Amino acid sequence: MNAQKRIAHLCGFVDEDRLWRRHMELAQIGALPSGGVNRQALSAEDIDARHLLIGWARMRGYRIETDAIANLYIRRAGRYDDRPTVATGSHIDTQPLGGRFDGAYGVLAGIEVLESLDDAGIETDHPITVVAWTNEEGSRFAPGAMGSLIFSGLRRVDEFSANADAEGTTLSAALKSTLDAMDTDRQLDTRPTFKAYIEAHIEQGPVLEARRIDIGAVTGIQGTRWFEVEVNGRSAHAGTTPMSKRADAITAAIDIMTDLRRIAEDPEDRLRFTMGRVDVVPNSPNTIPEQVRFTIDMRHPEQQVLEDRTRAIVARCTGPSGGCRVSIREVLTQPPCDFPEAIVARVENAANALPASCMRLPSGAFHDALFVARICPTGMIFVPCRDGISHNPTEYAEPAHLAAGARVLAATLVGLAEKDA
Repeated sequence: MNAQKRIAHLCGFVDEDRLWRRHMELAQIGALPSGGVNRQALSAEDIDARHLLIGWARMRGYRIETDAIANLYIRRAGRYDDRPTVATGSHIDTQPLGGRFDGAYGVLAGIEVLESLDDAGIETDHPITVVAWTNEEGSRFAPGAMGSLIFSGLRRVDEFSANADAEGTTLSAALKSTLDAMDTDRQLDTRPTFKAYIEAHIEQGPVLEARRIDIGAVTGIQGTRWFEVEVNGRSAHAGTTPMSKRADAITAAIDIMTDLRRIAEDPEDRLRFTMGRVDVVPNSPNTIPEQVRFTIDMRHPEQQVLEDRTRAIVARCTGPSGGCRVSIREVLTQPPCDFPEAIVARVENAANALPASCMRLPSGAFHDALFVARICPTGMIFVPCRDGISHNPTEYAEPAHLAAGARVLAATLVGLAEKDA
């Protein structure tokens, strides 16, 4: 059987109903009355979810491994089993008011691919591994994407060991509880070698649905700049201080925000610009505000655009304004991550062969793929989600779209798992 026929044969074994049932079963762990999910990293619910994944893997005879940060690896052997593995996956932790598909889809689609390979009787040259990364959301322990961040070698586990959640539980304690509870074949001392990594995910945006496109071939993850701006004026009595004598921090902040909104104008509508948190001191109805602090979240897929807008933002947020002192601090710089053209083209070609409608687009959100891309060729597959809503109990994806994404994932992984690919 040639490669094209083999992949067509494989895609026929991707089971839409099984994939949907797995989503619904996993969503019962940490289920909310609203229909959403609260499954925090390294919690009792997370441990139960890991047991569910491990149970499915055990029924198929896959090898189950973990590492020091509790990343979970489910590995299907290849013909040349000592060769680097082709990997896929995402995460199973959620936001406190999360949905049933963010992260979970990438893990469950990966398991569906492994089972489809079994059912189709297909052996791959390289092994294929599904990864459930630890603490992608970061809503219990900071920072997010911790599992992939440590896997990539950018940080170490011990750097985060003392980080505590709102109840005072340390990462170290939660990690020990999770590792002790997991029934794995072994704990890895070194990270496994990936030949390539492909992450399937709901889009978390409205583009695919609005254009009635089945598959997004993700070109990369856009760069991010986060800032904190501080405006310092002088508090005084609201009823007695003349307007001409005031150093009103909130009035100055409004003027600055208005100018920043103009700086952020983008006719192509590719720039994402958010002023998301505002703190006012003393925050009293009859006192002139003395201080305003606000945040800026700016994202764009092109580094030059980020640099140009950053210069304009910093210039506007430095020095005096409206009788107040203004300062700005950059708190995060994440350059754009471009996925290799060869990987994007593989996803695109797999979609076209199904056939499924496909378009290229960047990711606006962070994913574990951002950090895995530092160590191996990486790509992502997006499927539509209703109204672009995510991190919300109403998050929803159609079963047919989930299955289409899993078929594209299967074709992409099998192609990459060829000996000479």
